Amino acid sequence: MRPSRSGHHGPRAGRRPLLAAGAAAAAGVLMIGVFAAVDTHRPQRIGYFADWNVANRGYTIKDVDDSGAARRLTRLLWAFGDVSGDGLCHVPDGQRWELYQRRYEADGSVSGEEDAYDQPLAGSLNQLRQLRERHPDLGASISLGGWNWSRHFSVAARTEESRRAFVDSCIDLWLRGDLPETDDEPQGGEGSAEGVFDGIDLDWEWPGGGGNSHNVEHPDDPANFDLLLAEFRRGLDELSDETGREYTLSVSVSGSASQTEAHTDEMFEYADFVSVQGYDFAGSWSDETAPHSNLYPTASDPDANSADAAVRRYLDLGAPPHKLVLGLPAFGRGWQGVEGGGDGLGVPADPADDVYDGATMAFSDLEELDGERHLDEEAGAYWIRDGDHWWAYDNPDVVALKGEYVLDHGLGGLMVWNLDMDADGELVRAMDRSLNG
Repeated sequence: MRPSRSGHHGPRAGRRPLLAAGAAAAAGVLMIGVFAAVDTHRPQRIGYFADWNVANRGYTIKDVDDSGAARRLTRLLWAFGDVSGDGLCHVPDGQRWELYQRRYEADGSVSGEEDAYDQPLAGSLNQLRQLRERHPDLGASISLGGWNWSRHFSVAARTEESRRAFVDSCIDLWLRGDLPETDDEPQGGEGSAEGVFDGIDLDWEWPGGGGNSHNVEHPDDPANFDLLLAEFRRGLDELSDETGREYTLSVSVSGSASQTEAHTDEMFEYADFVSVQGYDFAGSWSDETAPHSNLYPTASDPDANSADAAVRRYLDLGAPPHKLVLGLPAFGRGWQGVEGGGDGLGVPADPADDVYDGATMAFSDLEELDGERHLDEEAGAYWIRDGDHWWAYDNPDVVALKGEYVLDHGLGGLMVWNLDMDADGELVRAMDRSLNG
């Protein structure tokens, strides 16, 4: 949620080093860090974990396990990794404690064991390591950027030298696990977080402009984005040659028509999958109530943007269907001051008050509201009118329709932003059921 040609190596030509068949058979079960790259024969179930909500909302990796989401997901995308002003992957000082230094008590730990003071890795990353040991088929990618931390992506992507330095720094930090050490805590050091992540997700919001007003921008950003993907593919393939493990490269892209224009079919040569944000079609910037994550336009607004329209734009760009993952929200967007009778759709109104992050509310809270609920099965849209308040969001019925859409069109799966908004795992269960046909 917004809550995103020198040195060209060319297409990969299908090059992906694989574990030897005999070794894979002998292994029997894929161990942590050896999770195979995206299985195109099984639709993906992907969930974003917003790490700042460990502190802000008390939602931890253990909650992902306790809700049942972990055993139903195929990949967790960790939001977010920052890009420094020098165009390198780094860990800001304010992120270190929760990320890898905080020692968990036994009752808050995935393993049920208390952390030791001087263990090399603690915090949420150690909890993720424990989660993946418990669920060996669950992949995990560090997602770089997002709405607030895409500020310096343009700097990182600007030249051949900057791209290589950026990619190397990201691989060293997040995949080799070389976390920075500090004088006041014993955690970190070379290889301290190795194997926690087996993938990198790029959430540059956005190489075509229209992102956060603080973003550094350059006219060559769209072209440099493709070159940056090529450099990441090179780096991950070289690491795979070295370790014998597979590493996943993914991209998060906008569902808006204008930002789609920044991309080319080259993106799909390098990325294992691309998740399309099938939401934020309406919101506090809109003068009237409207679905923000509708699968198709409503009958009253046939020209409105939709998840289907977003997917079709990338298919027209040349996306292989199995590489497109449809993103859905675990949050609603709301308005207030809705007057008159009826269902409240298309009524002039003001943005709702700040509930979650602006005029948004978590799915788990929306389900507790009183009011009249409406499901538009033709549009794949859902909303609730609660007095003069009006909220649009996805409930399990809409998720079921989107899962059916994914299967009908041979897409790569479903993604949800983000897991703490679906605290009981209800939407993840709906994703899993729908993608099982």
